[in-house]
Amino acid sequence: MIRINKYLSLCGVTSRRGAESIIAQRRVTVNDVTVEKLGVIIDEKKDVVKVDGVVVKPVEHKVYVVLNKPPMVMTTLHDPFKRRTILNYLKDLPVRVYPVGRLDYDTEGVLLLTNDGDLAYRLAHPKYQVKKIYEAKVMGHFTKEDGEKIEKGIKLKDGAIGKGKVDVLGYGRVVTRVRIILTEGRKREVKQLCKAVGHQVKHLRRVEFAGIDTRGLKIGKWRYLNSYELEELRALVDL
Repeated sequence: MIRINKYLSLCGVTSRRGAESIIAQRRVTVNDVTVEKLGVIIDEKKDVVKVDGVVVKPVEHKVYVVLNKPPMVMTTLHDPFKRRTILNYLKDLPVRVYPVGRLDYDTEGVLLLTNDGDLAYRLAHPKYQVKKIYEAKVMGHFTKEDGEKIEKGIKLKDGAIGKGKVDVLGYGRVVTRVRIILTEGRKREVKQLCKAVGHQVKHLRRVEFAGIDTRGLKIGKWRYLNSYELEELRALVDL
């Protein structure tokens, strides 16, 4: 017997946290009955679980990849509004994987994907303080004082305190290039932090996630993680 959200993560459909979303969208059935509540317990040996009408079973071969996500692409495998999603760039991948965390529609850069539910869950969990590095172009002259405010912490829309380490990379005529390092990565956190100190983000790229980058990888392309990278990721989250 197992909880439905954990079963879905073992099947490589989504993370345990992501399972809550697809259940809420009424996309999951057990024995052809739509799952309407979180925490449903199933018998993985007898029950038939489907997502979007397709039977799902625990994966036998775990896969780990990094995608250099283009801007104006949804970080999801399914979009009811038919917008372009990351699935458009994973057609050559022989198995189904799902994203670890999210990148905004207009944000580009490093996106990890896997069908390993336990690793994905830990990498996305605030407990492990996984480092995410962003480079942004923001409007106006970003000052040392602006950076200090972000490093001390700023209240976000969800009530949490967001903060990160900030470095100014250079100044243009109307924009400033900054690097921001986060360890929690809440929804739209970089944009919220910069807006709070008076700067609108015009362009945002994630250049590193948990030590993984996309150097040598063209935008819209993906590659498998190597054994060293995978070992480092597992060690990072105590697996």
